[in-house]
Amino acid sequence: MAAVTLTISSRNYSSWSLRGWLMTKLSGLPFEEIVVDPDDAAAREEILLLSPSILVPCLDYDGFRIWDTLAIGEFLAEIAPQAHILPKDRLSRARCRSICGEIHSGFNSLRSALPMNLKGHFPRFKVWSKAQGDIARVTQIWRDCLEAHGGPYLFGEFSMADAMYAPVATRFRTYDVPLDDLSQRYCDSIFAWPAMQEWIAQAQLEKDEIEELEVEF
Repeated sequence: MAAVTLTISSRNYSSWSLRGWLMTKLSGLPFEEIVVDPDDAAAREEILLLSPSILVPCLDYDGFRIWDTLAIGEFLAEIAPQAHILPKDRLSRARCRSICGEIHSGFNSLRSALPMNLKGHFPRFKVWSKAQGDIARVTQIWRDCLEAHGGPYLFGEFSMADAMYAPVATRFRTYDVPLDDLSQRYCDSIFAWPAMQEWIAQAQLEKDEIEELEVEF
């Protein structure tokens, strides 16, 4: 069996680490974790959205490194087809890739205004207009997929799309973002997934804090 490791950074703050980890868990492949200290300069730049390239998560498969999150998902879908990381239907796969690409390269206002912080809770948080536009687009994507496929996840079963949007669900909870009923049920389904619960439990044990992300406004 191939030796597989996944390098991640902070569970509390790193949305990209969460995405890669959820996809690797979904694949069913046994893997070891390497956790980069948040004080590491490269990891800190990634978490604070200052890095020009996302270097974590990084999947090492028998010495071959894959460090882009979408590339990790596509690779895992090829070597673990039974996990259905991508939907079975061709058109659904195309839609899945489209919305994964959108979260991979867009929603910058949402990222900067509502940084991921699993241990934080900021009720009555003021969300500015640019981020509100991103929130509206995200929830429209969710509603379209859930109505087309019946839920509880975006394409019925948990897929790469849910792994990519899971950190957004955490942001909505952290900052008390009001949601329509369908979007709220979807968020609840994300948090109920056992792998997500495992990640959150481990995040609660982290002692490190990144002051810049402990928002007070």
